[in-house]
Formats: sequence, C-alpha cells, structure tokens
Amino acid sequence: MWWCCWSLMHHTYSPIIGSDIMAQAQGLGKRYLKAFFKGFFVAVPVTVTFLDRVACVARVEGASMQPSLNPGGRQVSDVVLLNHWSIRNYEVQRGDIVSLVSPRNPEQKIIKRVIALEGDIIKTIGYKNKYVRVPHGHIWVEGDHHGHSLDSNVFGPVSLGLLHARATHILWPPERWQKLQPMLPPERTPLHTNED
Repeated sequence: MWWCCWSLMHHTYSPIIGSDIMAQAQGLGKRYLKAFFKGFFVAVPVTVTFLDRVACVARVEGASMQPSLNPGGRQVSDVVLLNHWSIRNYEVQRGDIVSLVSPRNPEQKIIKRVIALEGDIIKTIGYKNKYVRVPHGHIWVEGDHHGHSLDSNVFGPVSLGLLHARATHILWPPERWQKLQPMLPPERTPLHTNED
C-alpha cells in the first residue's frame, strides 16, 4: 500500500518540478505575508488616528436623552456618529448633542445636550444655585429627559476640556436614520446669553 502511494506520487510529480513549485509557493506566500504586514502596520495607525481624531460610532444607552435618542424605551439602542473633528477647537453651539467625559467618572462617556455656553446665565433645575453664570471655558449640559439624567443640574458647569465629540447622525436602527440638528428646548433657553 505504501509503495503504491509513493509510486503514484513518484510518477505524478517530478522531484525537480515539485521543489520549484514549493519554492515559488513559499516565495509567493512570503510576498503576500510581507504585503499584508506592511498594509496592517499602515492601516492600524491610520484607523486609530481616524477613530480618535475624526469620527467614530457609539451606542447610546439609557433614557437620559429621550425622546431625542432611544425614544419610547425601545429594546434597540440608537447608534450615533460622533464627530471629533467638528469640536477640535471647542466650537459648540446651544442645542448640540455632545459626548463628553463624565465629570463624576473619568472612565465613562456621557451624551447630553448643550444648553448654555460660557458667559450665559441659566436657570437651573435642582442645582444648588437657582441661577448660574457659566464660567469661561465651560458649558452647561442637560439630558432631554429631566429627572432621568445626571447632568449639569447635578455636577454644575462642565469644562470644555471634557468634550469628546458632537453627535451628528443617528445611524441605527435604519428606520431612525437622520441628521441630528441643534435644537434647544424653548423652556431651557438661557436668561442671558454672552451675545446679549
């Protein structure tokens, strides 16, 4: 039996041709492997830089931004596009939905609506002071679902340095796909703005 297999192999493949094919296959494999690693070592830093500096996708959890995000207590969470590039100079406007590092837990990112900018005077909802002038380099953020949100009414004005990104689009679920427009609820308009 062994002899038959060897004999078949011996007659089918010439040892010289077989070694040439093996050498070519090894050379081809090495070239593909080398090209893959070159591409990998270029693609990974480019991808990481893109996700860190330009944009990324995030799932929104919780009820604090209802009804704008995760409306009606649905089982499926909204997935949003977070644009880092648009806030690189800390340029936000009232009504923007932003992602920021939680002032209470630096390990956590939160998503809230910008209600007031530096210099604005805002009437708070349950904060220790009834009225607050937002200090230089800070913003006032709130969840759309008051009473279900840990926001500036709990921790006060937020440093612009904690800004992470601006939410620009809802990407998932497909029936909710839309561009997020800056919208300030009329009852949360600052009493005095820096532009006044």
